[in-house]
Formats: sequence, C-alpha cells, structure tokens
Amino acid sequence: MHVTHVTTLVLALGLLWPVGPPPPEILRGWQPPPGPYAAGHRGVDLAAPPGTQVLAPTDGTVTFAGPVGGRGALTLTLPATGTPPLRTTFTPVTPLVTTGTRVRAGTPIARVTPGTHCPRSCLHWGLLRGDQYLNPLLLTKRAPSRLLPVEG
Repeated sequence: MHVTHVTTLVLALGLLWPVGPPPPEILRGWQPPPGPYAAGHRGVDLAAPPGTQVLAPTDGTVTFAGPVGGRGALTLTLPATGTPPLRTTFTPVTPLVTTGTRVRAGTPIARVTPGTHCPRSCLHWGLLRGDQYLNPLLLTKRAPSRLLPVEG
C-alpha cells in the first residue's frame, strides 16, 4: 500500500487517536520485520495507564474481541478501505464490545490492561491489510513538521 493511498484514506475516514486527547506519547515506534517470521515491532506502543479507555479511531466492525497469547486483544475492521480491508488491532486490553459490533469513531471499545509488552503501561496499536503489517501512525492526523532556524 502506498503512503499516498493511506493518506487519502485518513482524510476520508477522519481517524482519531485510540487514546487521548492529547495525542499520547509514543513509547516505541513501528519497526517492520525483514521477513514474516523475523524480529521487528509490528505496531506502535502508546503510553496509556491501566484502565485507559481505548476509542474506535474510526467507524468499523469489531471482528475479534478476546484473548490472544494470554492477553486481551481487539480487532476493528475498517469499511471501504480496499480489498482486503484495513484492520487495526489493540493489545493488551479488556474488550468492552463483542465480535460483530459496529461502532462509530470515538466509541469506547476496550480498556488498557496491565501487560509486560512495555517497560511502562502501554497500548500496542497495530495495522494490517491482509497479512501485511503497516505503520498505524500513517492513520493519524499530525501537524506538519516545522523547521526552526539554526542558532549561531
């Protein structure tokens, strides 16, 4: 998927940060693995204390809500995002909605639970198209970068 295609989807979908406002601190960024079974970081870790509500970043359908590898997980499938559609994932969480639930952007869908994924409490946020992992930060609206003058 090209970045311009994802950017067009962001503008069309009006995506929100899953925790916040303000936008959360990013504890660990996306590091794509060189192969399907290689080490990497297949999402981003957003600072979020246990109990923090996780909000649907856009309208979608919950296509999974339950345990994966001993941690709670939730998958939200985004409509009208191509074939196969984009899916965004959240761990470790306690789902507040069940599989099959259609949600609107901003709807509480889960709560962050304590986990061992991060040195401090976090929400791991992933993005996939089919079995290809993508950077979920491509879905966020961020202020444009500004260059500051170099001081003497």
